[in-house]
Order: sequence, then C-alpha cells, then structure tokens
Amino acid sequence: MREVILYPAIDLKDGQCVRLAQGDMERATVFSDDPAAQARSFVDAGASWIHVVDLNGAFAGKPINAAAVESIVTAVDRPVQLGGGIRDMAMVSHWLSSGVDRVVLGTAAVKNPELVRESCATFPGRVAVGIDARGGRVAVEGWAETSDITAVDLAMRFEDAGVAAIVHTDIDRDGVLGGPNVEASAALADAVGIPVIVSGGVATLDDLSEIKRKAISSPGITGVISGRALYDGRINLSEAITLLAE
Repeated sequence: MREVILYPAIDLKDGQCVRLAQGDMERATVFSDDPAAQARSFVDAGASWIHVVDLNGAFAGKPINAAAVESIVTAVDRPVQLGGGIRDMAMVSHWLSSGVDRVVLGTAAVKNPELVRESCATFPGRVAVGIDARGGRVAVEGWAETSDITAVDLAMRFEDAGVAAIVHTDIDRDGVLGGPNVEASAALADAVGIPVIVSGGVATLDDLSEIKRKAISSPGITGVISGRALYDGRINLSEAITLLAE
C-alpha cells in the first residue's frame, strides 16, 4: 500500500484563512489573518504538503489572493498544491514557475478539458484535477453551478492525460465535520488509474483510520485533505500524520 499523505488545507478568502460550510461563501469562519504563519505551523507539525485554495478566485475565474499564495510559497520549504481560479495556460505557467509545485484544475476540467491535457503535457506530474461533487454530479464555478456529468465519468475522460492526482471533494460533507464520503472516493479510485485525494468532511482520527483502511482495498487512494478539524483542534496534525504513516 502506498503512503496516505495528509494535506492540511489553507482556504483563502479576502487574504485570510477561512473554512466554508458546504462551499457557501456566506458561511465562512475566519481562522487566521496570516496565511504564511499558518503554513509554517503546519510544516512545524510535520506536514509534507500544503493544500491551498483561492476561494475568491474560484468564483471570479482569476487569481484574487495571489499575494497570500506567494507569502505561503515563500514561507515554507514544502511542496504547495494550489487550486481556485486557474482557468488558462498562462496562469498554469505563472504559478508553476512561481514556486507552486502542483496546480489543481477544477472548473477548467469540465469547461476546457484541452487545458488539462495541454497542462499535463507541458508540466508532467504537476497538474491535478479537482472533482467537486454534489449528489454525485460535478459542480463548477466555485461550486455555484452543478453540471450533468458524474465524478467517475469526468475522471475517465482524463485517464490517459497524465494527471498527477484527482482531488475528490463531496461538497455536502465539506466544512461540516460530518465524516468523509470514503465510499465515493474509493469508487472513483477503483474506476481510474489516477491517484485520488479524499477531501471533505474529515472530523476525527477515526475518519483518517477509515481512509487508511479503505486505501488497502482501494490503493488508488493516496491522500486526504483536512481543514476545519485541524483549525478547531479536533485533529492534532502531528498525531494524524503519524497515524497515516504507521
């Protein structure tokens, strides 16, 4: 079994670290006004990656929190994965030449699949696809729109594109600490040969144990993202990393 990597999440809204409930920008809780310091604290606790999302950018279709992202990249010596508002090749190139190690393309995967293919060909191993699903259907534009395509169908479109990972988020679980939709992520991992990162709903160490167990039968599950549970102390990051590494 491959290691399951824990990606602590920094979601950026108006330059601050926040968590949303079910993707609703009106239901944002501010946890820090210093994203760089937050990233350093995650690294100090043992994080091997940092997952960053420009929430404003996801809605606007262009980077809005660039200064905060740059501060994070400068502050830590760990790889940074970035999503939100990356909709063209110029922005993919900009971030991957500015210290970001991997970009996550979400809306673009549905509306501009050629961008995913071109990005993967140009930057091998550095492009992930974000598949955010509500009721099994993929949502786009900062989760404001729900498409007709299923998560598995979208993933299968990129089976041969060279995608480094799929970040699979169950929107209904995200930010409400209700537990992750491990079965849906496992079904996705079993359907395609692309590594899957579970996102949304992680609330306890037991949730992480469940993901680790599921990764034995579904080895395509290679990572998990956690946000709110780390910020409010439900999960100790160092303990979580140790659990996933055992």
